[in-house]
Amino acid sequence: MASGTYSIERVNNVTEFIFWGLSQNPEVEEVCFVLFTFFYIVIVLGNLLIMITVYFGNLFKSPMYFFLNFLSFVDICYSSVTAPKMIVDLLVKEKTISYSGCMLQLFATHFFGCTEIFILTVMAYDRYVAICKPLHYMTIMDRERCNKMLLGTWVGGFLHSIIQVAMVVQLPFCGPNEIDHYFCDVHPVLKLACTETYIVGVVVTANSGTITLGSFVILLISYTVILVSLRKQSAEGRRKALSTCGSHIAVVIIFFGPCTFMYMRPDTTFSEDKMVAIFYTIITPMLNPLIYTLRNAEVKNAMRKLWTRKVSWETTRK
Repeated sequence: MASGTYSIERVNNVTEFIFWGLSQNPEVEEVCFVLFTFFYIVIVLGNLLIMITVYFGNLFKSPMYFFLNFLSFVDICYSSVTAPKMIVDLLVKEKTISYSGCMLQLFATHFFGCTEIFILTVMAYDRYVAICKPLHYMTIMDRERCNKMLLGTWVGGFLHSIIQVAMVVQLPFCGPNEIDHYFCDVHPVLKLACTETYIVGVVVTANSGTITLGSFVILLISYTVILVSLRKQSAEGRRKALSTCGSHIAVVIIFFGPCTFMYMRPDTTFSEDKMVAIFYTIITPMLNPLIYTLRNAEVKNAMRKLWTRKVSWETTRK
């Protein structure tokens, strides 16, 4: 009983954490403020454009665009967990976050990040069925199955994240409270615990690593099978398939590369972690709309039709 009370008191000793941020150089922070503000605006507007195009461009009935719509939504949520706080912190000297806010940020980061991994995996399965089993595509990927798969991505993301947070909140924190990062992530927070965290670190790494590596292996197998099956397709069929798959593969590489570096290793941190984290929290959500738009003729046509419809409507009003 006494031990339990002591642990709770030690946890309450730390009511807030202090981020070191991206840099301690004011001039570098000013440049970063302008740069990342621009990036975040592109993330929100770009992904909103994808969602509007899918919804109003009559693409929502297609399973591929059904999942792309939710990928864009998750990208906005994912970047919004870390980017606004990081941008504001670039203008202030002391970058603080409450203990509760830190745990909430940790939960949301892993929730949306894991959900994105699962959505990318489901999208790879969708492309596999579309290319390898085209005659049965609409039967296999009907709306009911798509809804169940989408629900599975959210449930999977929640279960992963709740495990991560549950492992951290039961640890005592009695100081120091400075985090060498720009947001609350598991490994930097674990370094501040006032107890041995080896077991927790192993469980956290196994949890994140299994999901990251497992999904990446599934994606590699899926695209290997797809590329092999393309040999039987016509030249036009290969071109269209490679166009859509190429977009997906580009996103997977940009997203999974940094994630693998961060979470497929023991409970250790490096000074480069902050720069690596920027790739999957900001760069990937920003590039997704550009990659899927520039390399996808169907999306570009839908955008063109929506723009023509808007111009025609405004001309009619005048």
